[in-house]
Amino acid sequence: MSDEVEAAAAAAEAYQNSDKDGAGPSTVFDKILSGEWSSDKVYEDDEAFAFRDISPQAPTHILVIPKKRDGLTQLSNAREDQKALLGHLIYVAQEIGAKE
Repeated sequence: MSDEVEAAAAAAEAYQNSDKDGAGPSTVFDKILSGEWSSDKVYEDDEAFAFRDISPQAPTHILVIPKKRDGLTQLSNAREDQKALLGHLIYVAQEIGAKE
């Protein structure tokens, strides 16, 4: 087997091993939530975490993310059982926006 094929096989195995919720390996957001990467926290509760963007595109640029990924890495992955969580994230964003 060539080095390139071996490298691809190793990368595929690492990807599969890191895929605990069916959504792929750890993201930047997972690293922020785990504390591996620092963030400027604005808000936190049992379901949501909000922090300032490190490269803001507006005077106020805050990201609100779910604390448990549960496959929700993009809105198109949302399931019906996540409607309450999505509503909560929007509500949190609105509350933060009103204070900023």
